[in-house]
Amino acid sequence: MSLSRAPRRTLLAVGVLSAALALSACGGDSNGKSGGGGNTNFVTNTGGIATAPKGKRASISEIAGETLDGKHLDVADLKGKVVVLNAWGSWCAPCRAEAPHFVKVATDLKDEDVAFVGLNTRDANKQQAIAFEEDYEVPYPSLYDRDGRLILFGFPKGTLSLQGIPSTVVLDKEGKIAARSLMALNEEKLRSMIDPLLKEK
Repeated sequence: MSLSRAPRRTLLAVGVLSAALALSACGGDSNGKSGGGGNTNFVTNTGGIATAPKGKRASISEIAGETLDGKHLDVADLKGKVVVLNAWGSWCAPCRAEAPHFVKVATDLKDEDVAFVGLNTRDANKQQAIAFEEDYEVPYPSLYDRDGRLILFGFPKGTLSLQGIPSTVVLDKEGKIAARSLMALNEEKLRSMIDPLLKEK
């Protein structure tokens, strides 16, 4: 592949992602069911949370970059902890609805082996996202993923990936994809994704 075609492919992929996010943003199945066809190793319950059994979980690709406060963060460095990855945007009403639940659970579990990382996307500039985090007193960092590149390339095809805004993926302590929700979460549903992974040996 020529070097001149590589950037075009990336731009096309990001354009496709932007269109997909535009269609799926702040939406979802009202029954709380998320998709998953094909030869996958995950199941979705009626609450809309898909899970993969231990031993059949996929690893993420690289998810790293600059946070909203200008620091570098690489999710791979969090291995050994349960990691909650939440895709959000300040413009998204369901994101605002779930934010207090994420703040409460993150605060309650601050002394446990859990790390929260936001993936802020489709905010035109960081200031909008920073204002959101200040309003809700979000205690954890968010990677600034304006064009959705981390969401697009961070999860191998056929895995429990982030596919809309808001959506959440939880990694086990080995950094593998264990659970996903494609809707706004309350405290109970968020904890139901985290607690079983904290108990795993």
